[in-house]
Amino acid sequence: MNSLIPEPIARQPWAMLIPLFMLVSFGAAVLYSAAGGSMDPFASSHLLRFAVFLVMASIITVLPADFVKLMIYPAYGVVLLLLVAVEAIGFVGGGSQRWLNLGFMQLQPSELMKPMVVLVLARFYSTLPAGMIGSWQALAVPAGFVGAPMALVLMQPDLGTALAIGFGGAVVMLLAGLPMRWFVLGGVLAAVAAPLAYFFGLKDYQRRRVTTFLDPESDPLGSGYHITQSKIAIGSGGFSGKGFNEGSQSHLQYLPEPHTDFVFATMAEEWGLLGGLFVLIIFAVILRWGWGVALKSQDRFARLLAGGMVATVFFYIAINLMMVMGLAPVVGIPLPFMSHGGSSMMTNMICIGVLMMVNRWNRITPRRGLS
Repeated sequence: MNSLIPEPIARQPWAMLIPLFMLVSFGAAVLYSAAGGSMDPFASSHLLRFAVFLVMASIITVLPADFVKLMIYPAYGVVLLLLVAVEAIGFVGGGSQRWLNLGFMQLQPSELMKPMVVLVLARFYSTLPAGMIGSWQALAVPAGFVGAPMALVLMQPDLGTALAIGFGGAVVMLLAGLPMRWFVLGGVLAAVAAPLAYFFGLKDYQRRRVTTFLDPESDPLGSGYHITQSKIAIGSGGFSGKGFNEGSQSHLQYLPEPHTDFVFATMAEEWGLLGGLFVLIIFAVILRWGWGVALKSQDRFARLLAGGMVATVFFYIAINLMMVMGLAPVVGIPLPFMSHGGSSMMTNMICIGVLMMVNRWNRITPRRGLS
């Protein structure tokens, strides 16, 4: 049977790609419903963006290890300069200054920084001698790599993206073997700093999101409206849902952002618990495959790179699902491969492309380190 399938096709990671195609297609069906039974404007552009970024991921897949290592530091510098440019000449939308107007598209450099931080930290730790993993250099330099973009993103302001950058960086540091006491100390300092950040660092709308998360019923028609309507949509779906294209919360426009941040609630109303379990199982399969790629990597750089990319996708999934169920504040994190939006699709497909690239490295050199 294998002889009937061309080798370039047979060697693709179909154990991940087939579930990914299923998830994107299901997302398109949900977006079709969110638009009132129309492919435009959400579902068609969702599929088109996936196709474009799948080509991008395929190009990333064939990149050699030496080239990737050579380009990481210059690429990090370019993305950091783009974040600086956002502060200087960035396009303002929705009250936030996060985009650069390139004419043919609106580029959000902070999205590029999520996988870029993983790349630069994996490169740094791959060259750091094992004996220095507990030294101050092992923490101070990476802290700068992570802290600089986080500060620039917080100025936009975009708390959710800043947290995503920090999470990806922290996971790579953990996988690199930094002493656990540093993470414990960091957690203690964060707990101490949280009240100060709440009163002096967050803007008014960000503080309202925190108080709404703690008590959404205190203002159900105001700041708690998003979470309240999301819970109603998810709960009303029951076991099997109301039926495809029969969601009242989204169709009657009670549910805010049914095609982006709250696409899971849109899906759960129509497909119920069964639909929710389907989505969770698909995500679990994709993440399990990615983690398996990391575990199979014999090279430190490849292992850290794959582990960090899995963590980045996981952050998107976990925060979005917690957000729509009222378990986390609303921070504007879309659901990977289902929400409508080019920036999030680009970031997550970069992560998929890098994982496919590391998977290819593992296949080519399974028993020796990568040069």
